[in-house]
Amino acid sequence: MSDIAPSAPSTDRYTKSAAAHARARKVMPGGVSSPVRAYKAVGREPVTVVSGQGACVTDIDGNEYVDYVCSYGPLILGHAAPEVSSALAKAAQKGTSFGMPTEAETVLAEKIVDAVPGVEVVRFVNSGTEAAMSAIRLARAASGKNNIIKCTGCYHGHTDSLLVSAGSAATTLGVPSSPGVPQSVTEHTLLVPFNDLDAVRAAMQEHGSDIAAMAVEPIAGNMGCVPPAEGYLQGLRDLCDEFGIYLLFDEVMTGFRVDYGGAQKLYGVTPDLVCLGKVVGGGLPCAAYGGKEEVMRQVAPDGAMYQAGTLSGNPLAMAAGTAMLDSLAADDFAVYAQLEATAATLEAGLREAAAEAGCPIYLTRVGSMLCPFFVDAEGDEVHNYADATATRTDRYAAFFGTMLDEGVMLAPAAFEAWFVSTAHDEQAISQTLAAARKAFAAAAAIA
Repeated sequence: MSDIAPSAPSTDRYTKSAAAHARARKVMPGGVSSPVRAYKAVGREPVTVVSGQGACVTDIDGNEYVDYVCSYGPLILGHAAPEVSSALAKAAQKGTSFGMPTEAETVLAEKIVDAVPGVEVVRFVNSGTEAAMSAIRLARAASGKNNIIKCTGCYHGHTDSLLVSAGSAATTLGVPSSPGVPQSVTEHTLLVPFNDLDAVRAAMQEHGSDIAAMAVEPIAGNMGCVPPAEGYLQGLRDLCDEFGIYLLFDEVMTGFRVDYGGAQKLYGVTPDLVCLGKVVGGGLPCAAYGGKEEVMRQVAPDGAMYQAGTLSGNPLAMAAGTAMLDSLAADDFAVYAQLEATAATLEAGLREAAAEAGCPIYLTRVGSMLCPFFVDAEGDEVHNYADATATRTDRYAAFFGTMLDEGVMLAPAAFEAWFVSTAHDEQAISQTLAAARKAFAAAAAIA
């Protein structure tokens, strides 16, 4: 898939951002630390952010935006949430890294074990990629098998064996499989469409004797927000039980966001292994993998499966994560009712704005995650990667550009979820919908 042709912004208010990007390009690939941030998929120059507060971020030119990126999910309480910032400041005063055990790790681990049905024992790591890589290694070690099944378009980080037809930035930039990944590694990764139980059964029937795990995002979040079809997750659980295969839920994005216990709690399906991230560090670099005790006890030093990390369990991330989870659990989990109400209002407003503009969309939402897909015609739906990549990315680019110019920050790629925080108040939603009416009109004008 080629990049969207560049389009000039409607104003010159991005002068400093353009200069900052030019400077960054001299010393970093694309001038960014992650490909999607280069804005190539939407034909714009990236905006350089200097601060965030509540539901908004401010760029280097002084422009303020209502933000739905929310660091790609973890900022459920918004930017610079006082509870998290205060805990972080207190922890920093005691030291930023030790490479030694701290009680803060145990405190956060206990909260995760209590909250997430599929986690009895947990190991902290530093990123979602590291969590997925480690969980896959553990599944192979525990089963003695080599193959992994993953869904086309589901993204589990950039580890070699899983960077096969990946979603998110890899899809947007037209690199579903990256150079530098040996075929000898990817030949152990079997691909099936998301939401297709028949394909999973066929793969297990053919290769079941050497399949260690079925890895899946329970709610796909890297091909846009694509919910599981009714019965799909339970069907995966049943098939894995039938063939003696570990079921791995990658909840790096959904864990603690769609429900305090994650998507597995929301849908009532318990996996054998779980990857968590983003939220568990309160917005700091942190992730985790966990699962049933008999499996997790095979991780060193209890077992032979080796995995280590100097910064794993970093005290700053532990403090921020604990403050985040405590806030989410407060007042009998009242946060989730608030998020549901706000996201539902946004969803209804987006549907109305798109209809008024005559711009066909297929809009999905699970809790505080949502995504408007720009389809060719009313009635078109998105249930998997093939559906998602058939949508109108050119119209999304026009929509994105107008929203940016109107003060609303979205992910600079069509295949990303929007994230709502508790800081998105009535004013933020009103501003968003006013911008959306103009943006849908701009998108509809693309033939």
